[in-house]
Amino acid sequence: MKKNLCAVLILVLASAWCFGQDSFTRGENLFMQNKPQEAVIYLENSITEDPAHVQAFLYLGIAYEQIGRTDEAIAVYRQVLGRAGDLTANIANNLGNAYFKKGSITEAETMYTQALEADRVYAAAWLGRANTRIQKGSLRDAISDYEQYLRLEPRSSQGPSIERLVAYIKAEFAEAERQRLVAEEIARAEAERRQRLLDEVSASLQGAAGASQGLSAGAEDVEEYEGEFELE
Repeated sequence: MKKNLCAVLILVLASAWCFGQDSFTRGENLFMQNKPQEAVIYLENSITEDPAHVQAFLYLGIAYEQIGRTDEAIAVYRQVLGRAGDLTANIANNLGNAYFKKGSITEAETMYTQALEADRVYAAAWLGRANTRIQKGSLRDAISDYEQYLRLEPRSSQGPSIERLVAYIKAEFAEAERQRLVAEEIARAEAERRQRLLDEVSASLQGAAGASQGLSAGAEDVEEYEGEFELE
């Protein structure tokens, strides 16, 4: 009786394991065939049957994104991010992409940064973060990220576009700096002109006020005194 019970348990466990593997395998195959809508149900079953299967979470999140279920993709990625292990950079980067699609730029930048903390040579995260920084107007930081991406992916198909964008931004910076210097020079020259004018007016007024005066200064007429002085 005990032997039969053990055999049944082994069979049940083996069947469950095989079914779980089958769900993932079917989901993975459909995913690789670019059939995300069909893959989703199997991948959902796979993560239910094996919550430790990080690859299944990754594929499911991507499949959700492909069929426009961005919020669900974010939820799946977040569910596994803290235990993604070697796939942490990948999961965090995908989270950044999902947030970017939603227009949640600050959250996207945070996720790209987390991906880079997990893997400094994860090129896609440098590119993603650069794009978020363009959106935020942090242009100098964006240039730095774009340049790091190009160092990691010198043959990227997006390289020429990135180089043009970086060159344009740098030219804008250079023009802004030129205008700043011109404005400073104009302000300096105007300040000097005003000071010269004040000095000239002040010197003129001082010349008039400080001129030497004769004995008649302070009175229009000198009164004549007739008679003698008497001493007491």
